[in-house]
Amino acid sequence: MKSFKMIIIFFVLCLCCTLPVMGVTTYLGGSPRMAAALSGTNEFTPGQDAIIYVTVQNSGVNNLEFTTIGTIERDDNPTTAKLVTVVISEGDAPVVVKSDPQIIGDIKSQGVSTISFHTKILSDAAEGEYQLPLTVTYTYLASSDQGSSDVLQNNYKQVSETLPITIKIKPQVRIEVLESLPANLYVGAEGYLNLKIKNAGIEDGKKAVVKLIRNDASPIIPSDNSVFIGDFPRNGTVTSHYKVAISSEAEKQTYPVDVVVMYENRDGDLVTTVPETIGIPVGGKISFNITSGTVQVLEGTQGVFEVEYQNIGDTVAYNSQTRLSAVEPFQSSDDTAYLGDLKPGEKATARYQVSVDDAAVAGVYTLDTEVRYRDALDNSQVSDTFNVTVQVRAKPATSGFVQVVGVLGFIALVGIGAGYYLLVMRKKK
Repeated sequence: MKSFKMIIIFFVLCLCCTLPVMGVTTYLGGSPRMAAALSGTNEFTPGQDAIIYVTVQNSGVNNLEFTTIGTIERDDNPTTAKLVTVVISEGDAPVVVKSDPQIIGDIKSQGVSTISFHTKILSDAAEGEYQLPLTVTYTYLASSDQGSSDVLQNNYKQVSETLPITIKIKPQVRIEVLESLPANLYVGAEGYLNLKIKNAGIEDGKKAVVKLIRNDASPIIPSDNSVFIGDFPRNGTVTSHYKVAISSEAEKQTYPVDVVVMYENRDGDLVTTVPETIGIPVGGKISFNITSGTVQVLEGTQGVFEVEYQNIGDTVAYNSQTRLSAVEPFQSSDDTAYLGDLKPGEKATARYQVSVDDAAVAGVYTLDTEVRYRDALDNSQVSDTFNVTVQVRAKPATSGFVQVVGVLGFIALVGIGAGYYLLVMRKKK
C-alpha cells in the first residue's frame, strides 16, 4: 500500500514538470489619446434651452508588447484613461452652462462614452460659430517598476486636456413685447388684450402668426389665440388683438400669459420662437352692496321694500336686474327690479312688493339678493349672493280704555239696530 502511494506522488511530480511555462504580457510605451466631438445637432437658436451631447473617445494604442516569465501581472493598461471627468465651459460663446462636471469613470483603449450638458443660449446671441472649451481630466499608468520578484511599483500620471467643441448659432426671430393693453379684463368675465411686438432677432420671418398661449394654470384663457401678420422683418413691429376669458376663480392681481411667433425661416422650415412671458393685470369681479340700511316692517302687514344697491366694482354693470329671495315669514308677489346701467360707485333703488305673516316673530331677518347684469362683451353675469337686512316689529298693543270703548260702541250699535228693527215691525202692524 505504501509503495502505491509513492508511485502516485512520483507521477504527480512528473506531470508538474511537463506543464507549459506561464508568461505575463506587458505593454510599454502607450498612453490614452482622448478626443471629443458633438453628438447630434450642433445648431442652436438664441434663447433656447439646449442640451449639448458630447462623445468622448480614447484612441490610445500600445507601442510595445512583450511576454516574460516570472513577473507580476499589471492591474492596469497604460492606454486606459482612469477616473475620467469632463467639464464644459462657456469660453467666449453666448452660452450659460447649467451642468456640473460629469464623471465618466474608466475608458479603455478604443472606448467611447457619451455625456450631456444642459445649457442656455443667450437670447441676444449673434449668428455665427463658437467654441466651447471641454476639459477632460484623467489618470493613467505611466510606468511599472518591479524591484523584486514579489514587489511591483505602479506610477500613475494625471492629465488634463482642453478640447474645443464647436457650436453654431442660427438666426431666429426673437420677439419683444413693447406694449400690452388689457380692455375689460375682470374676474369671471371676457375682455380683450392688445399687443404690440417687435422682431428683435436677426432673422426675417415669413408667413408669421402671433399666438397667445395660456401660461400653465394661469386664469387668463385665450378665446381666440392666433393672429396672422405675414412678413415679420427684423426690427419690424406689429399689433395683434385677442379675446380672452378670465376664470371666476381668479383674484384681482397680475397674471402671466405667453406670446410666441410661428414663422417660415430662410430655409423654408416652420419655426416657433422662444415664448415671451408677460404680466397682465386683471380687475376684480363686479360686486354690489346695500346702502339703504335695514328695512323696517310691521308683522302682519304688506307694503313696498325699497332697497338701494351700489356698484362697488371696477367697471360698468350693464342692464342690471336684481332679485330678492323671499322666505318665511315673508312672501313677495314682485321679487325682481330693473336698475339699468350702473357705473362704478353708482347707486340705484329697487322696489319689491312684500307681505309679512301675522304669525311672524319680531326680530331681525336676512333675505338673499343677487344682481344679474351684462359685461362689456354682452355676456350675462351674476353677482355673488349678498343680504338685505329686515327688521320685523310687533304691532303696537291696544290700551284697556280703548278696548272698553270699543266694546260699548259695539253694544250700542247692536242696540240701535235692534230698536230700529222693532220700530219698523210695529209700523207694519
